[in-house]
Parts: sequence; structure tokens; C-alpha cells
Amino acid sequence: MMASEMASQTFPWLTLAVFVPIVFGLLVLAVGGDNKRGLTLGLSLIGAIVGFLVTIPLYTGFQSSSAAMQFVEKASWISSFNVNYHLGIDGISLWFVLLTAFITIIVVLAGWEVITSRVAQYMGAFLILSGLMVGVFVALDGLLFYVFFEATLIPMYIIVGVWGGPNRVYAAFKFFLYTLLGSLLTLIAFIYLWNASGGSFDIVAWQNLKLGMTPQILIFVALLAAFAVKVPMWPVHTWLPDAHVEAPTGGSIVLAAIMLKLGAYGFLRFSLPIAPDASHSLAGLMITLSLIAVIYIGLVAIVQEDMKKLVAYSSVAHMGFVTLGFFIFNTAGIEGAIVQMISHGFVSGAMFMCIGVLYDRVHSRRIADYGGVVNTMPRFVTFFVLFSMANSGLPATSGFVGEFMVIMGAVEHNFWVGLLAATALILGASYSLWMVKRVAFGEIANDHVRQLTDINPREFLILGVMAIAVLYMGIYPKPFTDVMHASVQALMQHVAVSKL
Repeated sequence: MMASEMASQTFPWLTLAVFVPIVFGLLVLAVGGDNKRGLTLGLSLIGAIVGFLVTIPLYTGFQSSSAAMQFVEKASWISSFNVNYHLGIDGISLWFVLLTAFITIIVVLAGWEVITSRVAQYMGAFLILSGLMVGVFVALDGLLFYVFFEATLIPMYIIVGVWGGPNRVYAAFKFFLYTLLGSLLTLIAFIYLWNASGGSFDIVAWQNLKLGMTPQILIFVALLAAFAVKVPMWPVHTWLPDAHVEAPTGGSIVLAAIMLKLGAYGFLRFSLPIAPDASHSLAGLMITLSLIAVIYIGLVAIVQEDMKKLVAYSSVAHMGFVTLGFFIFNTAGIEGAIVQMISHGFVSGAMFMCIGVLYDRVHSRRIADYGGVVNTMPRFVTFFVLFSMANSGLPATSGFVGEFMVIMGAVEHNFWVGLLAATALILGASYSLWMVKRVAFGEIANDHVRQLTDINPREFLILGVMAIAVLYMGIYPKPFTDVMHASVQALMQHVAVSKL
């Protein structure tokens, strides 16, 4: 068994983590409105803060020495099919619950002054989305996971389609179509596993099934169809730049910081432990696809003229590190990949916030429309340079820790794989610093830049908190790795045992 369950907790912290933001989201939709802007924003912020506060006991009460599922809750849901409302977390999922709740506060603050129409619907959609994403990370029932996983598409589709840019409908439809079609095969795989396990949707029971190589390969491919699109891996990544470019700032932050992690998390919870032999057999393919994402997409990012597109492509490259870490099958690789996911949540969220700050003032994301921003926005450029450095993998920032661990794991696996992965550090510095040089430094390029005003207290607060997170994780990553270590070790042992 990959992870046994500890005794159920007396207080339903996980249920609160899932449903507090959802309830507040519904409340905002019910009582908020453009004519009640103060009430709408106040309720949204309270909901986001309370949603974060109820996740803190999960960290303070978590026993990092144990690989077992903790804070377990279980109740019958659809008894005729043995479907249960079954929740729990381990050292792998804990940080994603906290990250989701934290980013929700950032998103509410990011839209505080910018969103002027349909404010209640905007904030409500984000709060509901937050609860659904937490549900993905804590579900221990396969069908419950699938419901949460698919339900996240609805609020994000609305966010992009209603508050996005000129091509928002196209981008929203492409996002929805790609991710929905990929998930249909996953549902078939889940039904097969339900039948093979004697009528159970329990994920831990699925992980203990003895399956032949052919069923494992088919299940792995079916799961890959959903998770690879969500990450997204090359070559099914093309929906991401369009979605990012058209999405409002808050949508881009959530999409990069959390939603991309849903697919990567699926590999850890389903693909590796349920089909370990297939995972080993297809590891060469997964490593190849990951290295293409790291190198080729890094080159694509360099030539982008739109700042959002550049950071979107950099997200594909960074998530390539994540899937690479999973399929080199050593502790440094998997722990590094998880650290990289958390770091990417902070760094990419901060980068999109920075681009949003500029867009709110100039209404352009084209790099050529800027130049010399440091002369008029020195405080902003300080943050912008820091986050760009973190995006490049600068030591003492969170961006370095995960990439370094994955490269170390890759070298242990195969020197040439490690060498190819290390090129990402050069490419990351190339596209990130090339963008900063053109946007921030030099002489003032035009009147738009000359009239820019530096960040206000709200923007300073958001960027300051994100900067603290990036630096803290970069300087002292031990709390992050300590929590996940036992669970990663249990996963490694589980994947190492053949089921054939």
C-alpha cells in the first residue's frame, strides 16, 4: 500500500477548506453586484482570507514523519456504486492546498480596482474555482476527484470568456475543448479500475491492484490524455498561450499558479502508483517530451513579442522540469519536481501580476511598447527584476531550488539527460532577462512610459508578499521538503515494486 490512512480527524478541516470559498462565492453572487461594490469586494476578501485560515491547521497538525493519509473524512455519497465522499491529504498534497488558498487572496486583491463590471460574478467565480481546486488535491475517491477535476473548467471558462481580451471566446473555447476531450479517456480508465477493484472508487485500493502490462499501458495512456493537456506537455500545449493572453490578470495568475498543477498532481496520485510498470516502460517517451518542452519551448519563448505569451511559454518549459523529475524515478527528481511546482506557483503568479500592473496603465502587453520603465516606476522594476531572476533560476530564489534538485536527479539517472535539462537555466535567463532589458531599462521610450505612475500600496502589498515567499523558499526550502519526504519515499517504494 502506498499510504495507509490515519484515524479520521474529529474536525472536518478538509471539508471547510473545500466549501468555505465555495459558500462565500455563492454568497457573493447572491448579495453582491456592481451597485454594491464595497460589499462585494469585502465579502470576497473575507471569503478568501477565511478560506486560507482554515487550511493553516492542516499544516500545524500535519505529522510529516508519516506517509499515511491524514485529516481523513469519509461518508457514503452514491451507495449503489460505492462512491464515497472521501477526503485526505499527505505530504504531497498538503502544499498544494495551502498554495491554492494563498493564491486566492492574491487574485481577489489583484482584481480589487481593475474589475469594474460584473464584479460579483468575477469574484464569485474565483472563490468557487478555489474550492473546486482544493477538492482535486484532497479527493481520495476516484469519481469525486473526477467531478472536482472537470468542474474546475466551468468557472475558468467563464472567467476567460467574459473578462478576457478581444479573442476571449476563441481562447476560452479552445481551453475548454482541449481539457474536456482529454479527460474523457480518463473516465473510461476510472470505470475500468472500478470494475477491476470489485466495485470501488477508492484511490488507494486502485494503487494496490495487480494489473498486467497491457492494462497498465492502456490506463497510463488514458490518464496521460488528461494530465498531459492540463500540465500542459508538448505537443498539447497550444491552448495555454491563447488562454493566458486573453485571460484577465487574475485568470492568468490562477491558471499558471494552480490549474497547471492539477495535471502534474494526477501523475503522482494515479499514473505512477497505479501503473508503475507502464510508467517505467514509457519513461523514455515521457523524458523525451519533457526535454523538448524544456529546450524547444524555451527557444520559442525567446522570440515572443507579447509579455504574457513569453511567460506562458516559460510556464510550459518549467512544467517540463516537473514531468522530467517524475519519470527519472529517484527521490531528488520527484521532490525537486514538487518543489518546482510550488515555486512556479509563486513566481509565475508574480510575473503575471507584474504584467497586469503594466497593462492596467498602458493597455498593451507588447514588449516594443515599453522601454525605460525603471525611470518612472523604480519600485515596480525592483520586484519585476527579482521575479524575472527567480524565473531564470537564480540561486537564493525559489526558482533555483526545484530546478537544481531535478537536474541533480537527472544526472543521477543519466548524465546526458541532466546536461540537456541544465540548458533550461541558460534559456530561462535568456528570455527572462531579455524581456526585462527591453521593458525596464534604457532611456524612456515614449510618452506612455513617461506618464507611468509607480505601484500603489495595494500592488506593493501583493508583490511584496509574493517576493517574501519566493525568497523564503529559495533561502530555506527545508520546511517544504521535510513535509513531502515521507510521502515521496512511500511513492518511490510503491513504484519500484512490479505488479506483473
